Amino acid sequence: FEVALHCTRAGNVFTTHTPVDAAFDRYPAPMLLHYGRPFAEGIGMSHEKLLALGRRDPDNRDEPFNMAWLALRGSGMINGVSSLHGRVSRSIFQPLFPRWPEREVPVSHVTNGVHMPSWDSAASDELWTRTCGKKRWLGGLETMERELATLSDEELWAFRCRNRRNLIEFVRKRLARQQAIMGLEEKGIKPLDSAVLDPDALTIGFARRFTSYKRPNLLLHDPERLAAILSDKVRPVQLILAGKAHPRDHEGREMIRQWILFSQRPDVRGQVVFLQDYDMEIAANLVQGMDLWINTPRRPWEASGTSGMKVLVNGGLNLSELDGWWAEAWCAEAGWALGDRQEHDHDPAWDAHEAEQLYRLLEEEVITAFYLRDEHGTPHQWVARMWASMARLTPRFSSNRMVREYTESMYLPLVRAYRDRVRDRGALGREIEQWRRELDRHWQHLRFGEIAVRKLENGIGFGVPVYLDDLDPEMVRIELYAEPARLGGEPERIILHRAERLAGSANAYIYKAQVTTTRPATDYTPRIIPHHPRAMVPLEDNHILWAS
Repeated sequence: FEVALHCTRAGNVFTTHTPVDAAFDRYPAPMLLHYGRPFAEGIGMSHEKLLALGRRDPDNRDEPFNMAWLALRGSGMINGVSSLHGRVSRSIFQPLFPRWPEREVPVSHVTNGVHMPSWDSAASDELWTRTCGKKRWLGGLETMERELATLSDEELWAFRCRNRRNLIEFVRKRLARQQAIMGLEEKGIKPLDSAVLDPDALTIGFARRFTSYKRPNLLLHDPERLAAILSDKVRPVQLILAGKAHPRDHEGREMIRQWILFSQRPDVRGQVVFLQDYDMEIAANLVQGMDLWINTPRRPWEASGTSGMKVLVNGGLNLSELDGWWAEAWCAEAGWALGDRQEHDHDPAWDAHEAEQLYRLLEEEVITAFYLRDEHGTPHQWVARMWASMARLTPRFSSNRMVREYTESMYLPLVRAYRDRVRDRGALGREIEQWRRELDRHWQHLRFGEIAVRKLENGIGFGVPVYLDDLDPEMVRIELYAEPARLGGEPERIILHRAERLAGSANAYIYKAQVTTTRPATDYTPRIIPHHPRAMVPLEDNHILWAS
């Protein structure tokens, strides 16, 4: 089984989509054995080995079987769905790689993208076709920014207004049907007028699952301040919302109730619309017509998020928490950001701070940019952001880029690795398993001697004695490791080379390296890690030994 696992692992990619460990499926050992016993017995595998594949500690009989642990151990590459989510996932999977630095946990990322032709409006398709061609999503995306630069501000603004007006027309029809189904008149409640909403007003909103970590009621933190924004007659703003909560998510359902009650206030009635029975038709129309898409998840709980990506192709802008995809997409020229790139957990004071930031951005920047017009009625500041968002972000967060990135960085390398491992009836898989068993047999006997450090003219010289028991020196690598010297930098990994045998000791050597650096020698720690030119370390062997 172990050889087969080494061979097949090389052809598997595990993409994790959750930023919380609690979301991984776990099963009690008896349940797992009930369904897994025939498989295990069919290949001659013990029950203990089967359960070990899904446990952090194979010897802990009380630990449930974790499906994510199984997926990681059976895959050749693991990735999150945004840069931030990759970092969060490395933290989640750290327990499977004890004593390895978190940044070296073998989890990368490929940021999600959306299929733009599925979400663009007729007006959007027409504009993109005119500038970038009908086959724009079939090849490279490198020329899109240059091609969109040929559009005038007036063309872009007319296109945005057309999308918004189509949305208002859709919402009016949907709302009329919604009110008829609810039987408002029979209940003595006056329905909203058929001409509800202004096709020329700044239209903001969102559509999503209502649940606590998405904080869909952050905008409701100060209802009076929100009402003042929405009831401004000079610079009108209107809010369109849609979404559902899980039937058992009472908090999510309560958030929906709060929004519906707010929408019925006399001072904002007709300025706030909550569309019920959220479906794909509503989602498509909202992302096509919204001027500003608001997203307020609690960082880092939004692994990626894709709703905001769908407004890009339609000329909508984003105002979002720096979480998920927006943490790497945001730039001041193309939208607005909430937060400070830090995690604050469930902190009511921070929620209040971000609500204040949200209101201030709307009052001082968003609304101002939308209504600051020239003599022809064109808001050039707003259109400049539209162009930057469309030209720079749409290609980058399209499924075209995503699929190409998966293909080039994961699928093709793993196809080659899989073919190598199954060739000659799994010869390479057997070689890797034999290498791993040798490491298991000798690792506890490996040790360092007294390290020699000498100051050089432009750096430091290291001499590191290493005692390898009876292990082949080619099966390990001796390195110096130093944490990044600056925030956001990369760690230093310097390979030490086997220089000479240690007199009087069998299979012991001095490993040497000269480091050109201004850092102190104490920043560098020698370590021993597994090494095989065709194995994936630490994924296939997580041994590591640090000099004390």
